[in-house]
Amino acid sequence: MHGVNWKVNIDEYILRALKEDITSEDVTTNAVMRSHIIGKADLICKQDGIICGLTVFERVFQLLDEKVEFECFYQEGDTVKKNDLLGVIKGDIRVLLSGERTALNYLQRMSGIATYTKEFVKELEEFHTKLLDTRKTTPNMRPFEKYAVTIGGGTNHRYNLSDGVLLKDNHIGAAGSVTKAIQLAREYAPFVRKIEVEVENIEMVKEAVEAGADIIMLDNMSNETMKEALTIIGSKAQTECSGNVTKERLKEIASLGVDFISSGALTHSAPIMDISLKNLKPLTKQ
Repeated sequence: MHGVNWKVNIDEYILRALKEDITSEDVTTNAVMRSHIIGKADLICKQDGIICGLTVFERVFQLLDEKVEFECFYQEGDTVKKNDLLGVIKGDIRVLLSGERTALNYLQRMSGIATYTKEFVKELEEFHTKLLDTRKTTPNMRPFEKYAVTIGGGTNHRYNLSDGVLLKDNHIGAAGSVTKAIQLAREYAPFVRKIEVEVENIEMVKEAVEAGADIIMLDNMSNETMKEALTIIGSKAQTECSGNVTKERLKEIASLGVDFISSGALTHSAPIMDISLKNLKPLTKQ
């Protein structure tokens, strides 16, 4: 993860994951490995895809023992094939055994999201439309999952609730109307923040345009309704399509001319990539 300050941004997430898996000790490993013995294991890809999370994989082991060494043969975003040897990890066998599952959980999940995102992005190659993720992420996995989306070629929407103004149906209901919600947001939010509003019908589209929304999200609309909405909006605001976005619908939606398509499926429905740590063996005599 290029440019990441690990100690500030990421380590606490990984440490929570390790504590979840090791509450007091790894009793199985401690039973069979009574002393410090250096060993190595192979990281093997078991299906085709886009690899993502190699640095996180390595970091898991380094937080357990900074002396662990990971020789990696691929870079983030590389296309990998079934049976490829991705790298070799070397260190205290107890550390390799104790960190294996947590490290693989990150690598498998992140690679799965990157691979799935890449499939979506390919559908949009001939269009100007950008693919966005959402906040529909696994709790305590957001930085990893949103990073994986970018490795797959997608673009991050707002990172969290502090990152931007997005007025959804319940915000509009609470404020009383689209116009009132936008007015209140303009009064409260710093001028540098754009205001996005979610609309569900043509009447709301017209109101959002009149109230001066910067981005208008067309939520769960039919293609015909979206086409009409885009005509009304013109160049007055940027446009985003959301809701019921499947890979099969991407081209037809993009062909309408929307600026962005957001899909929660990128993070909540991506299958993991099958990756294993195999062939663990000691490098010194027991």
